[in-house]
Amino acid sequence: MTPDDTTRDDATAVDDRLEPALRQVREPNADVDVIDAGLVQRATLDGGVACVGLDAATLDAGTIREVTTAVDSAVRDVPAVDSVTVRRAAPTSDPGATGTDAFERVIAVASAKGGVGKSTVATQLACALAANGDDVALFDADIHGPNVPALLDVSGPVHATEDGAPRPVRSEGLEVMSVGLLSDGAPLAWRGAMAHDAVSDLFADTAWTNTDTLVVDLPPGTGDVVLTTLQEVSLDGAVVVTTPFHSALSDTEKTVELLRENDVPVLGTAVNMAGFTCERCDHDHDLFAGDTPPAERLDTTALARLPFTPALQETPTPTAIPDPVADLAAAVEERYDAVWSVDLPESGVDLRGVPADERRDAVADAFGALEAGEEFVVASDRDPTPVRAFLGDLADGDAPERFEVRRQNPETWLARTVHP
Repeated sequence: MTPDDTTRDDATAVDDRLEPALRQVREPNADVDVIDAGLVQRATLDGGVACVGLDAATLDAGTIREVTTAVDSAVRDVPAVDSVTVRRAAPTSDPGATGTDAFERVIAVASAKGGVGKSTVATQLACALAANGDDVALFDADIHGPNVPALLDVSGPVHATEDGAPRPVRSEGLEVMSVGLLSDGAPLAWRGAMAHDAVSDLFADTAWTNTDTLVVDLPPGTGDVVLTTLQEVSLDGAVVVTTPFHSALSDTEKTVELLRENDVPVLGTAVNMAGFTCERCDHDHDLFAGDTPPAERLDTTALARLPFTPALQETPTPTAIPDPVADLAAAVEERYDAVWSVDLPESGVDLRGVPADERRDAVADAFGALEAGEEFVVASDRDPTPVRAFLGDLADGDAPERFEVRRQNPETWLARTVHP
């Protein structure tokens, strides 16, 4: 890896008259120009005086001299330039927070089979969330088929912080990390342990600066890398991608089961290639037969039906979100809020974080304040099923007939009943 960012972003001020010359200068350690390599922090031209600031904090001394000399020579040949000053600029970028715990939330995109459009949905969703105002990062964990760089049209090299942590590549405000950015395009024939270590290291070490939402593009299936992610990364939700084809749905049931077994909230299902609109007759047509809606068969929430359309095959960008993808992002936000927002009625009791020796009194006080027929809701960080018997004791042995228990998210159980 080589130091610092890999792509020019809007914060990089480069005078249009100097840019063509700077793009002729190559970063010696990678086959990209110094602008795309992130080495040019600024390049100004005022009254014939050109000033170029280079962010080369972790380049070795020999490489720094080579780049500085090449930049000076290239800019000096610009007709409007009378004099050139090249300085090493002080780094202005955030060194970044490492590890997935740095994020406000982590959402995985999963599928049971390859070829259903999982990576396309992951990249489109990341762009849509960014368009809604989030600082979004995208992690391509599909180690044997890392398609995210090609879908977003980004490439390496991956640079490093002063501490040696890999920096994600930037693409129109998104931060992107993928093993595909680290390889030279050769097939990745890694055995289980190697794949496990590679993904674990990238999850732990990548220096992120966009820390609102991390979208993780999981590999298809239920293999080692998927299990590693479920066990080592605290996922706040998962979007399951499938086509309506019967064999895809059959396999997807196993993916949904695996996610739930590992306490990952399944936000819902995005049905890709759900149909298409005929250009001649302007009628909608299904691509796959089937009477049962996929989300119903999978016992999940239907997030979106994504059509087979050229708009979803174009390079995703936060500045141009197709309507079906915007609807998907809105549905994901709604489901995420539903899963993680716990709104208790005033008559309810929240036992989360309450010491064990105080819980009975808290339940007794709240339940005792109710009138017959009023609803009683308990929020707990453990299975509240035993509360039913305790309520029976409080009501002179008349245990509630209806006592519904539901795990809303990995941290919260809800119990609902009515005071007898």
